[in-house]
Amino acid sequence: MKDREALRGDAIAIFQAALDAVHPFKMLKGCCCLKDDLLEIGCNRYDLNSFKRVYVVGAGKGSAPMARALEELLGPKITEGVVITKYGHGEETERIEILEAAHPIPDEKGVEGTERIIEVLSKATAGDLVICLLSGGGSALLVAPADGITLDDKKAVTALLLNSGADIREVNTLRKHLSKVKGGRLAKKAYPATVLSLILSDVVGDDLSTIASGPTCPDPTTFADCLAILERYRLLDKVPPSVAVYLEKGAQGVLEETPKEDDPVFASVTNEIVGSNFIALEAARRKAQELGYNTIILS
Repeated sequence: MKDREALRGDAIAIFQAALDAVHPFKMLKGCCCLKDDLLEIGCNRYDLNSFKRVYVVGAGKGSAPMARALEELLGPKITEGVVITKYGHGEETERIEILEAAHPIPDEKGVEGTERIIEVLSKATAGDLVICLLSGGGSALLVAPADGITLDDKKAVTALLLNSGADIREVNTLRKHLSKVKGGRLAKKAYPATVLSLILSDVVGDDLSTIASGPTCPDPTTFADCLAILERYRLLDKVPPSVAVYLEKGAQGVLEETPKEDDPVFASVTNEIVGSNFIALEAARRKAQELGYNTIILS
């Protein structure tokens, strides 16, 4: 029987193995390969010679090390880039601009950073490649309130939902419909460029539309879903009036819905998960077995 200190040491080693397995820098470097000018990611191949420019954008708590890894891989092939990460999580890069903002409640720096991303995407054309780096936290860091909605409105809604026990899918449903970039709208801003999203998932089941509020994938949720969530948590009369009015207009069809699966903007978009919770669990399991424990993954 191991003593208390030995058990504690084993627990730390198992935990560290899980963290190491999903380190953003390692994950991105491990999934990407550049042979001559051919970028290989999973089953996807991109001949960089066929693109006029390569832009990099992104957001999330892991986006800075992802950007550093991509920069080491592609170097001068990157034309311009901007990613937004949490305060204190920035890294040194040369070609990709790393900006910091607040998480989980967005702030003005997030708005400014997102405006820079939109500025970069406005330059993209049909002959360009946009690589999007997304990770957990991207929902709060990628901030562009919809017309008629203020940052304070969005902060109030996020705080109300978090304090009411809403799960991440419910929170992100509201975030997507109060935003100019979430729920597939970032892909719309990059259109008609080719878009490759490299995604670190912090969501059980790896639902692409939920991770970072799905900025580059179709959104299955609706304005009606948003109203139903607010009613479920008895928040409809507590959110800012501008939010309630905006969502009701959307549910009535007055406002454009988030882009759905049949939208042509997704024809040249690829979303690739490069890391997930399950990879961390598998690494923890292997380490535990190595240390002599019987293991089972429950979820």
